[in-house]
Amino acid sequence: MSEVTGTATAFDPQSPSFAADPYPAYAALRASGRVHWYEPTGQWLIPHHQDVQTLLRDRRLGRTYLHRFTHEEFGRTPPPAAHEPFHTLNDHGLLDLEDPDHGRIRRLVSQAFTPRRVRELAPAVTRRADELVAALVADGGGDLVTAVAEPLPVAVIADLLGIPEADRPLLRPWSADICGMYELNPAEETARRAVRASVEFSAYLRELIADRRRTPGPDLISALIAVHDAGDRLTEQEMVSTCVLLLNAGHEATVNSTGNGWLALLRHPEQLAALRSDPGLLPGAVEELLRYDTPLHLFERWVLDDIDVAGTRIPRGSEVALLFGSANRDPARFPAPDRFDITRPDNPHLSFGAGVHYCLGAPLARLELSAVCEALLRRAPGIRLAAEPRRKKGYVIRGLAELRVETAPGLPPRAPLRP
Repeated sequence: MSEVTGTATAFDPQSPSFAADPYPAYAALRASGRVHWYEPTGQWLIPHHQDVQTLLRDRRLGRTYLHRFTHEEFGRTPPPAAHEPFHTLNDHGLLDLEDPDHGRIRRLVSQAFTPRRVRELAPAVTRRADELVAALVADGGGDLVTAVAEPLPVAVIADLLGIPEADRPLLRPWSADICGMYELNPAEETARRAVRASVEFSAYLRELIADRRRTPGPDLISALIAVHDAGDRLTEQEMVSTCVLLLNAGHEATVNSTGNGWLALLRHPEQLAALRSDPGLLPGAVEELLRYDTPLHLFERWVLDDIDVAGTRIPRGSEVALLFGSANRDPARFPAPDRFDITRPDNPHLSFGAGVHYCLGAPLARLELSAVCEALLRRAPGIRLAAEPRRKKGYVIRGLAELRVETAPGLPPRAPLRP
């Protein structure tokens, strides 16, 4: 059995210094082996790109085990009864299901969440991003996270779902409380907040779904009610869980990618200058923003049947922690991986996962990131850091709580980029 020993003991998700910069610990993990047992969380750590990518596609692993085993059969303790509202909500979403339910729900949801629909959203996303950036510039700067990164994806997903404007302030707090449960070993207070948010968010969506059944509209909830395939339909719980997942995953990743990415650009002025001088670099820059400081650093899988990684047997009932943040900095796959390079020609990052659970919203996330970057490049040519950024406490979902910037006055915006 491999153990986290020597320099690799720097892996400490509960440490603020580790969460602030986990990349040296990742390098130590990769150098000392391909698989490590980490006792504090009872997980096998997988730090290398090839192994992470392979295991994401390996059907002997799953996001859940309940489609094959009871908790007792799998050697696991059921979650506390008091946490049931969170688990009911979470366990019926695409992210935490396996086939046959995962394939059925993904097929149905995909009918209403197509690439064509994302393309149709582009003008509205671009307009909202431009309005938010224009307001930031008019104020001479401010917190890029709260002024631009947070409101854009929340508005986009709320528009998509058809959530009334007056109700939208409820969404971000509910999402933040629910996502707290995705951190390692969450505290009981975190669980209580997640349960409360799950109950409130579910009740709100059930009322909204009932309203859309009576009066369908051009929104995604109405479309989810209507979609069917070979007699299959989404249950009400599946619709509620799907809507929550679309909101949580659909904006948490974009918020954190925007903050992390613009911090990287502002700390690498030569890269920002290159992007400003050649907007054609934007698609590659978006991929590098996602790779260099990914918003999701760890993704868990249950071992449903024994597997072998580099000669280490990992038995059924174990949990593996696939380290996306480490995989995206693996020198075996990315030359000079710690260099931020928006012209990187080959960038197979794993920030959206791989295999059957590949992120359904990846095209929308790329669209939102591109829209924010284009608006900031055009409207804020003199943007600069105004203060040291402040990170959120979490490690698994890693992002900034605050990114204060200044925008130079008196510089006219350029014309928008043309597709």
